[in-house]
Amino acid sequence: MTKDEMIALLNRDLAGEFGAIIQYLTYAAKATGPYRPQLAQFFLSEVADEQAHAQYLANKIVALGGEPTTEARPVPAAATNREMVEQVLAAELLATRDYTERAQQAEAFGDKGMAVQLEDMVRDESTHAEETERILRDWPL
Repeated sequence: MTKDEMIALLNRDLAGEFGAIIQYLTYAAKATGPYRPQLAQFFLSEVADEQAHAQYLANKIVALGGEPTTEARPVPAAATNREMVEQVLAAELLATRDYTERAQQAEAFGDKGMAVQLEDMVRDESTHAEETERILRDWPL
């Protein structure tokens, strides 16, 4: 893998983190019903992790000689609380898969520090996914 290819992949991940931040902020504002305070807090509590991921990715892109993207991955529409939580789960599972792959690519690229950091991000995203799955587990359809 070339440096330019790695930068392109990291920029795709950065766009995903920007999208996640927008998704969480928007969904926190849109949450309704008797559990609105808990859902809004759940969504907002994830923003700090996603922001830290975005900052790491932007810094790494620059360190590799690239230009960080300013474009966010589109946020899926969701009309109900359940749809919002389902969309969050899908995003967290995607991020887990992407960072697992990226960590392997970073190792092959010869950047052990990046591989370790990406593995930490896999842990964060998979923990978010597990928590989201628990929220959905007994949610009536």
